[in-house]
Amino acid sequence: MSTIKQFQVTFDCAEPARLAAFWCEVLGYVVPAVPEGFATWEEYHHSLPPEEHEIYFACSDPSGLGPRLLFQKVPEGKVVKNRVHLDVRAGAGLVGDERLATLEAECARLMALGAKHVLTQRADGVNESCITMQDIEGNEFCLD
Repeated sequence: MSTIKQFQVTFDCAEPARLAAFWCEVLGYVVPAVPEGFATWEEYHHSLPPEEHEIYFACSDPSGLGPRLLFQKVPEGKVVKNRVHLDVRAGAGLVGDERLATLEAECARLMALGAKHVLTQRADGVNESCITMQDIEGNEFCLD
């Protein structure tokens, strides 16, 4: 049996720092401390050779419980639906109208950050409501 207990989720993207900042706002995550000798991450990245400018950026859960997120720059854009996505647990434990109202409020907050609403799936007697969205680079995620 594996002894690995931690993992990170890696996103291919066009703008690592921008996408990391978006997900920090969504999840309450933080970016790591700037390397010693630099005032900002931008200053650090610009100190690297041009081919290494902002090729990655990470953020993490300040409580240490959630997985680290890594955003790595790739040359190609997103062209198809994600095969893996994040479920943002905004309505955990809630049901019915209270759950839907909570999800809709979170959807509005995230849209103000640049996310896009894709689909609201209303409770159907078997499954509770959830909302499918896209982040600022078009990656799908769910509010549930």
